[in-house]
Amino acid sequence: MKIGFIGLGNMGAPMAKNLAAAGHEVAGFDTAGVSVAGVTQAAAMEDAVRGCEVVVTMLPNGAIVRTVHAAIIAAADPETLIIDCSTIDVESARAAHEAAGEKGLMSLDAPVSGGTGGAAAGTLTFMVGGSEAAFAKGRPLFDIMGAKAVHCGEAGAGQAAKICNNMILGISMIGVCEAFHLADTLGLDRKAMFDVASTSSGSCWSLNTYCPAPGVGPESPADHGYKPGFAAELMLKDLDLSQTAAEKNGAATELGRHARDVYKAFVEAGGKGKDFSAILEKLSAG
Repeated sequence: MKIGFIGLGNMGAPMAKNLAAAGHEVAGFDTAGVSVAGVTQAAAMEDAVRGCEVVVTMLPNGAIVRTVHAAIIAAADPETLIIDCSTIDVESARAAHEAAGEKGLMSLDAPVSGGTGGAAAGTLTFMVGGSEAAFAKGRPLFDIMGAKAVHCGEAGAGQAAKICNNMILGISMIGVCEAFHLADTLGLDRKAMFDVASTSSGSCWSLNTYCPAPGVGPESPADHGYKPGFAAELMLKDLDLSQTAAEKNGAATELGRHARDVYKAFVEAGGKGKDFSAILEKLSAG
């Protein structure tokens, strides 16, 4: 396929690189002028879009997605599929779908889980919203960029799944960090704590796979000074999205709200730029 890729940041660059490595003709554009191995660097966004069968975007927020997608829609060929892999609010995702549909273009909202490591390794999980036909057309690309793609429903369903999933993640990571902190104060060895909880009712992804305690369990950002695989400010962004959606739709998410407040305080107190699991470091420091 001929593919346009807009947004070549920490996630977008390796995703575009994997598409090019798989033999697709990829033209990329980023306002920062980023160059990616195997990807043709377009001078303008419209140059990256014209003549493409598929355009993939990976952008910071809903407002930017709306603006960029308006430009993409104006420049795209008929029957182009637009895949937005950004994590944004459901309303902006639905608006982008509507704008594409008005021009006869297919579209998908397809946020990802797996972080920069998953983007580089091609092991991301895609949560996808849009029509069955659009999902079928995009599926071969999801198979290159990721290990799993789940069609969650119609327009906006991918974003809904992403914010619900990451609300679980934010809540569970705080719980794991608090448990290790309590274990420390009780004089319990962290390895013993891990060996018990990871094989009993405390078992969860935040503990078993992404343990926030360095030197315990599988290798994680905690073992590298909390250099982010998933930055705390990005977790805060996702928790903000979940709480905005909860408030607009009358959903009771007390723990989600509390997790948002914990991450907000952490980011404002110097946690920006650290992995979201560094909540444990903050607790340990007192």
